[in-house]
Amino acid sequence: MDLKLDKHISGQFNTELEHIMSSVLDMGGLVEQQISQALEAISNCDAKLAEKVIENDDKINRYEVAIDEECARIIAKRQPAAIDLRIILAVAKMIADLERIGDETCRMVRAAQAQYKNQDHQFIVDLDHMGQQVLIMFNKVLDAIARMDSDAAYEVHKLDKKIDKAYEAITRQLMTHMMEDPRSIPKVMDVVWATRSLERIGDRCQNISEHVIYLIKGKDVRHRSREHIEKMLDVK
Repeated sequence: MDLKLDKHISGQFNTELEHIMSSVLDMGGLVEQQISQALEAISNCDAKLAEKVIENDDKINRYEVAIDEECARIIAKRQPAAIDLRIILAVAKMIADLERIGDETCRMVRAAQAQYKNQDHQFIVDLDHMGQQVLIMFNKVLDAIARMDSDAAYEVHKLDKKIDKAYEAITRQLMTHMMEDPRSIPKVMDVVWATRSLERIGDRCQNISEHVIYLIKGKDVRHRSREHIEKMLDVK
């Protein structure tokens, strides 16, 4: 990965920064697998795969702890400044969001597991399309990290609106069904929670895209309007 770093007196410093970014991508790859397997488990009503997703969350947690410790060690040892410090700060925020995506994936699977027990999969199908959109969004944000591409990161940032619209459409559909058939409320609520977890994963992807932009451009675009962000980034 080319981080476009200034050359340091210590070549080892460059190596450490490259290694930490590589670890972020490794963690991201594991999270990507979790999302993909969770969607597959839900779509196929595969209880064993759902359990595997939940069990594997511990691996994501261990990645976060290990990378966090490495960030703290580099700060203490190297006292980084400028772009180097931005890398460390952005990494710390990225891995926090990656870990929370793992948590939301587990919540989504647990909510869907109740549907397996009921042997009523009517509403599970509605999740698949939104889930695939979220997975594409996550793939794109990982690619933006790997290529250190702020333009690609901004494109991911804009995708969250699409996820929000899908979430609102599914929620309206589920609420309508519950009003028409109050007996369905318990099983429909499981799908509501699973859908909510997908929407939150989209939010986390947007957060990560903001961290990528900060890392590369040194500009904090959090809580900014689309117009303001485009002005800050000089988007044509």
